[in-house]
Amino acid sequence: MTDLSERQKMILMLVVRDYTESAQPIGSQHLVEHYRLDMSSATIRNEMVALTELGYLRQPHTSAGRIPSEAGYRYFVSHLMHQTDLPETVQHTISHQFYQARPEVDQWMTLAASVLAHQSQAVSMVTAPHAEQARFKHVELISTQGRQVLMVLVTVGGEVSQQILSLAEPVTQPRLSDAAAHINQAYQGRSMEEISALLGRSDALETDISTLIVQDMRRADALVGGDLYYDGLTNVLAEPEFNASDEARRALRLFEERSTLQGMLSRTMQNSGVGGVQVLIGGEGTWEELRQCSMVLARYGVAGQVTGTLGILGPMRMAYTRMIPTVRYVAGLLSDLVNDTFAGEKTNDQT
Repeated sequence: MTDLSERQKMILMLVVRDYTESAQPIGSQHLVEHYRLDMSSATIRNEMVALTELGYLRQPHTSAGRIPSEAGYRYFVSHLMHQTDLPETVQHTISHQFYQARPEVDQWMTLAASVLAHQSQAVSMVTAPHAEQARFKHVELISTQGRQVLMVLVTVGGEVSQQILSLAEPVTQPRLSDAAAHINQAYQGRSMEEISALLGRSDALETDISTLIVQDMRRADALVGGDLYYDGLTNVLAEPEFNASDEARRALRLFEERSTLQGMLSRTMQNSGVGGVQVLIGGEGTWEELRQCSMVLARYGVAGQVTGTLGILGPMRMAYTRMIPTVRYVAGLLSDLVNDTFAGEKTNDQT
């Protein structure tokens, strides 16, 4: 990356700031007058030409001013933007909303998506916390009719699956309850591999149930993340980039293809630590659907145990200085909530 002079850094920062607010190309005369710069518009213009030649600015029309390029935004985020926190009043408002919500994962996810969309005026996305490796918490076996039994499996982290089993012969509810109690005691906190190693050490009924538990946990391990929640689509539809560009609107169709979006989030954040923020500008040459957009993403949860991803999607011309601390703060809140819940489960499991 080319080193810029202090003057070029200042001009690039001002162009990014003004274009973010106005969505109109920025001219040299405007910068001189608006910021009362102690230099001529000709000097500013020459520097803007140099920044254009270096690839940090571009000129959409011959007679127009300049706008930031993808490289310009990346330089701004990496080198010119100081890390800031949300104002304390905003932090208080957001945290109050979370701690007023019911202690349920679904409530937290919905609220996080709503808060991010409102604070950013962009599209928000939140994946529910997902165990990095499914671990058994408990199972319930409920007799329905004849040989059919409802199996409810809960893994550490709160993920629940249900399925109807057809047994070889009818089994009474007391027998099912005894089997569930024995399985719960034997498998508490164990992974799929650990349970598989124990198969065949109990009677036929418990072995059959255990085999189905292993299959369910294998499916859970194969998931790229928890359920996806999003909000704020109408926010970006009002932005000029999304009104005028089919490419930008194509990015929104990702929300209709949840598995594609979840896979994208998983691949992007797989090497990111909890609390780390990543900024994707223009798809980073990988995601064609995001050529006209940017995403600010963060991972939350308990490292190595239960994690999820949250973030926002909007035009490349977004207020990164506000978006990044917003995403970071909400990720921190969710991490605290998930950590408290997960720690509570661990404590209860050991009693």
